[in-house]
Amino acid sequence: MAASKSFTQLIVWQKAHQFVLAVYKLTKNFPKEEVFGLTSQFRRAAVSIPANIAEGYKKKGKMDKARFFNIAEGSLEECKYYLILTKDLGYAEVKNESDLSEEVSKLLNAYFKKILSSDFCLLKNK
Repeated sequence: MAASKSFTQLIVWQKAHQFVLAVYKLTKNFPKEEVFGLTSQFRRAAVSIPANIAEGYKKKGKMDKARFFNIAEGSLEECKYYLILTKDLGYAEVKNESDLSEEVSKLLNAYFKKILSSDFCLLKNK
């Protein structure tokens, strides 16, 4: 496996970006009273996932990189709650978004483990 040259080459970032786009599409039709509530919070948390992956990508040390991936994991968990809330409030069905969030979660976990392993060089910037 060759080292990546940009965070955009990371599959985990690509999937996280797809999740953000899905969240924006999902929240577009939320009730207007949610603009400064759930819509805003959900979008902010979703954007935080690929943004932290991108920021962590450029960090030099293992622990620094791992910290940003861990922040991304936290933001993803926050989004998982917003998916539950969206469904429970009857705003939308969220199966596709939930499935995508699980995929991102598995990838984040794998990348986090890889960062902390001795194979760290596979995620290093060139």
